[in-house]
Amino acid sequence: MSNVTVIGAQWGDEGKGKIVDWLASRADIVVRFQGGHNAGHTLVVGNQVYKLSLLPSGVVNGKLGVIGNGVVVDPQALLAEIGRIQEQGLKVTPDTLKIAENAPLILPVHGALDRAREAARGDRKIGTTGRGIGPAYEDKVARRAIRLCDLAEPETLDWKLDELLLHHNTLLAGLGAPVFTKEELLAFLTDIAPKVLPYMAPTWDILDDARRGGRRILFEGAQAVMLDVDHGTYPFVTSSNTVAANAGTGSGMGPTAAGFVLGIAKAYCTRVGEGPFPTELHDETGRRLGERGHEFGTNTGRPRRCGWFDSVLVRHAVRVGGINGLALTKLDVLDGLDEIRVCVGYELDGQKIDRFPSAPAAQQRVRPVYETLEGWKETTHGARRWADLPAQAIKYVRRIEELVGAPVTLLSTSPDRDDTILMRDPFED
Repeated sequence: MSNVTVIGAQWGDEGKGKIVDWLASRADIVVRFQGGHNAGHTLVVGNQVYKLSLLPSGVVNGKLGVIGNGVVVDPQALLAEIGRIQEQGLKVTPDTLKIAENAPLILPVHGALDRAREAARGDRKIGTTGRGIGPAYEDKVARRAIRLCDLAEPETLDWKLDELLLHHNTLLAGLGAPVFTKEELLAFLTDIAPKVLPYMAPTWDILDDARRGGRRILFEGAQAVMLDVDHGTYPFVTSSNTVAANAGTGSGMGPTAAGFVLGIAKAYCTRVGEGPFPTELHDETGRRLGERGHEFGTNTGRPRRCGWFDSVLVRHAVRVGGINGLALTKLDVLDGLDEIRVCVGYELDGQKIDRFPSAPAAQQRVRPVYETLEGWKETTHGARRWADLPAQAIKYVRRIEELVGAPVTLLSTSPDRDDTILMRDPFED
């Protein structure tokens, strides 16, 4: 049986939560392979709304959840999230959630440094959530990270904290921010260790056994391709690789682990935080998209910037993200518009181009080249069959397929799990 990897094809917030939840009901294991608790997924099941950050979406379906080594884990945030979910009637235990032994931890010092640096950037801020994701990834590649397995070794924690604080306190002092003592971090970790260590496991062995047993594995990406640290709008990106190729690395499986790659894209486009956004709308249409789409961050509550669908960006995501098919979400937000515009290229310094440039200044200078399509007055909200869609909505979807070079395999017409039109089953590919 095929595995499926779900990634965002824009700047995140495309509605991955619903799609992952829908697919998780048909999977055996759901794996998070990158990101941290800056990535929020909202799942609507019946009259219940679940807001997840670190927990794999399969917990809502009672499926085994795995947090892979590619994720940076804030243990305090994880325990708080488990508590919230359990208050809603779901069970999360060491039998249903496994965390990789070598997953790096986010400590209070990481969040403090993240916020201090962002404040020091002034008008050149990146727009981070201030939750310590970037500094934790920096520690990982600098070989000074505190990992989950270290909590079981007090002697390892002792010398690792010395090295970690030598670096971070120097930076915090230079930024005029309060520094941390070894004693307070050690007390924090000592207190939290017995609460999180029961979830620790050699997850790569569990996943390999599942693969050999023919079980279905769903890899759940966070953020999106245009926030990938290599392929996104650098430096306004996240601190991990969000593309499907990282599913294997971030979970301890091989390069063929990803299986069918499903890219999630809104029928329009949004972005949270700073950075270039060629099709951003600052008019009444942009406000209408935001209001109708309820465009506020799951974790942060920040309003999202809204604009027209950018086929250049999504085509880039299809190519570098390894996307085999698209799940198009929030089509119903476009209901009632007289006309709908789609970005089909850019103009850069008087020249037309059909790709997104890598240089930051060039990214800011590009201007969208639009194609205008006729809108539709009928509603698409809640449609569950292709035949239920207005003719102009079908034309819009078909045009997107042509422009991005990938078929639309799933169409979402509301936040409800069942309001989904399936054209091609990713698990049966």
